[in-house]
Amino acid sequence: MIVFVLIVLIPVYVLFVTSFKGAGDASPARAWNLPTDWTLDNWVGAWNALSPAIGRTFQMVVPAALISAMLGSMNGFVLSRWSFRGADVVFTLILFGMFIPYQAVMIPLLELMLGAGVPSGVPSLIILHVVYGIPITTLIFRNYYQTVPHELVEAGRVDGAGMLRTYWSIILPISVPSFVVVLIWQFTNAWNDFLFAVFFSSSQNGPVTLALNNLANGALLQDYGVSMAGALLASLPPLLVYILLGKYFVGGLMSGSVKG
Repeated sequence: MIVFVLIVLIPVYVLFVTSFKGAGDASPARAWNLPTDWTLDNWVGAWNALSPAIGRTFQMVVPAALISAMLGSMNGFVLSRWSFRGADVVFTLILFGMFIPYQAVMIPLLELMLGAGVPSGVPSLIILHVVYGIPITTLIFRNYYQTVPHELVEAGRVDGAGMLRTYWSIILPISVPSFVVVLIWQFTNAWNDFLFAVFFSSSQNGPVTLALNNLANGALLQDYGVSMAGALLASLPPLLVYILLGKYFVGGLMSGSVKG
């Protein structure tokens, strides 16, 4: 485990020390050396270049994660506790969406979005991440709801609660562990996505991954310090999410959200 941790942390070390080096000090030949003079100029430059895209990324990932989590929760409840004829077939078809490579459907998907008149940038990316997040969110919530005692649902039915009332008053309040797992998962996937960003946005309306790529490849003379600072800056939000909510993420997994 120590060896694996070192393998992961070595690139992080290079990123970190290079982000504080001056223009003449940041070079591949001196990648392992500590900065001769520590400077924050790279971080200021990276923030100036990436801050608009970071704001757009938050506008995209927050609603995408919330909407896909809510839809996955409702799907999981119906498929696990309000069974209907053909429910297993519907669930299988939903899961089939997890195994279709994005690259295989990118061109027809692009034509579909253009034909529907959906604006590029944040609106298109929200729709795409919601749609492609439904299979995994449905799977997580369905497996979690199968661990919920049948007596809770039956008690609601005895009291006259219908499907929506049972979901809203009984199931939803006990779904916090699964919501934490799903929201962290969806937030991270949407934040780190690059393929959708390339096809459905531009440098003017795209997320931070696209802006970071343009920052790293936008000049003939590579500014390694700014690029490294930008990479660290772009990775901070999902990292902070895991640091702050990591114990709840593990607790949600252990509570049965991915069992079955």
